[in-house]
Amino acid sequence: MDYPVLKLKRGKDESLRRFHPWVFSGALTHMPADLEEGSVVRVLDHDGNPMGVGHFQIGSIAVRMLDFNDSKIDADFYAARLQQAWRMREALGLRRDDNNAFRLVHGEGDFLPGLVVDIYDTTAVVQAHSPGMHFARHIIADALMQLPGADIKAVYYKSETTLPYKARLDPQNDYIAGTPGGSVAVENGLKFNIDWLRGQKTGFFVDQRDNRSLLQHYSRGRRVLNMFCYTGGFSVYAMRGGAELVHSVDSSAKAVTLTEANVELNFPGDNRHKAFATDAFKYLDAMEHNAYDLIILDPPAFAKHRSALRNALRGYQRLNAAAFERIAPGGILLTFSCSQAVTKEQFRLAVFSAAAQTGRRVRILHQLTQPADHPVNIYHPEGEYLKGLILYVE
Repeated sequence: MDYPVLKLKRGKDESLRRFHPWVFSGALTHMPADLEEGSVVRVLDHDGNPMGVGHFQIGSIAVRMLDFNDSKIDADFYAARLQQAWRMREALGLRRDDNNAFRLVHGEGDFLPGLVVDIYDTTAVVQAHSPGMHFARHIIADALMQLPGADIKAVYYKSETTLPYKARLDPQNDYIAGTPGGSVAVENGLKFNIDWLRGQKTGFFVDQRDNRSLLQHYSRGRRVLNMFCYTGGFSVYAMRGGAELVHSVDSSAKAVTLTEANVELNFPGDNRHKAFATDAFKYLDAMEHNAYDLIILDPPAFAKHRSALRNALRGYQRLNAAAFERIAPGGILLTFSCSQAVTKEQFRLAVFSAAAQTGRRVRILHQLTQPADHPVNIYHPEGEYLKGLILYVE
């Protein structure tokens, strides 16, 4: 393959020999001046031995490795990787009559760094997080449309907010293959309106599917508060679980409207549910003590970069302390962090500090993470981002 060559400094090949998929810019001897962002490059160790191929990108992560052999990165390569990802989802049993919403490609976890693909019935929503995947989007879309057994009829490309701003790629969110179909997906027998055109991420947070099911188990007879409700996933599961009442809160009026629509889609005319468009911290501060005995805290990422870590941990502590102070005795708290920059230990310490601040007796019932369709590449522990605790509060 006639790909541009990048050479590593001496001693900087250890991580690649352990199959870590990132090459940092400081590990390279030099950067060719004419190398275009998003190009496929060959990586050599200091002695000229091949280490693999990947996508070049300007920034601290200079190369995202696609393969640790001298492979040709073409349509056949992407088709093979997508077939591998599909076979794993088939093994997980995610495509069923009562479930057609799941993640097909989870970046490094599926050996396609910089690429995310979520499936909603017959629509694949594709997000590129690297210029290389942006340039390969049409090849990937064609491979998705031809993926055996997947029954994908449309591919929507949604990368306006995920690609590096400095790359100046000007991506457009739009259908790039197939014919648009319906926008209602089914998760564990519940229906959800998926707004991949205007919604956050790919339109729905499929990474909380298993945790929503667990919430349902604890919901019977409880007064439930779902903070940062977005599309109302936890609320709908709580309704099915037999909650006495369910209140959904989000600062976005659009999210509240979508939550109400999803509740109505599954439980028409059910007056157990109410939704409020207001700031989460203000709602918690004004909330009566003992008003709820099951609270879900699933905020957006407080720290998208390490520079924001300290403020993020303060935010998690403040948020959880407000919930601990007001939840009824015998209550259950589900609390999450989706910030990749926050470790499990740091998140747990923030929650511990919040509990200690309030003096409540708290026990951990479950320690939660992302589901199996968001796999973590064993050589890339940074891929573990979702952290959660289910707590019993006396």
